[in-house]
Amino acid sequence: MAPARTGGALRNLAVMSDVSKTDEEWRQELTPEQYEVLRRKGTEPAFTGKYAFTKDDGMYRCAGCGAPLFSSDAKFDSGTGWPSFTEPAVADAVELHEDRSHGMRRTEVTCKACGGHLGHVFPDGPGPTGMRYCINSVSLELDPTAGD
Repeated sequence: MAPARTGGALRNLAVMSDVSKTDEEWRQELTPEQYEVLRRKGTEPAFTGKYAFTKDDGMYRCAGCGAPLFSSDAKFDSGTGWPSFTEPAVADAVELHEDRSHGMRRTEVTCKACGGHLGHVFPDGPGPTGMRYCINSVSLELDPTAGD
């Protein structure tokens, strides 16, 4: 287990084991919006997601499988219209992939446990990491009990 900062305290968070479901199971379990983003690599419109402006404490978990992904301590207002984080709560909770879709070259962020598309990461965030994990709200569920 890797330590993660939440609410100023170190917590041990285990990344869930691999989640394997059929496309039909994903369709049944996720909302249409979640399915479009998590399974088909869609993007919600800027400034429309439920966590774009949230400042509540807690752990942001994968909406597909519940794996802990980002602490509210790492969240910042990037002005882009999507929740942004400086780093994952657990380093190996996410995977990075080259994304050349839409005529761009970006780095896609996916949930390591279930493979769900979360968003993209850019090297223009604040210190100390200098990274901006730009994540779709619909890919996340805020767990306020994990943010003591």
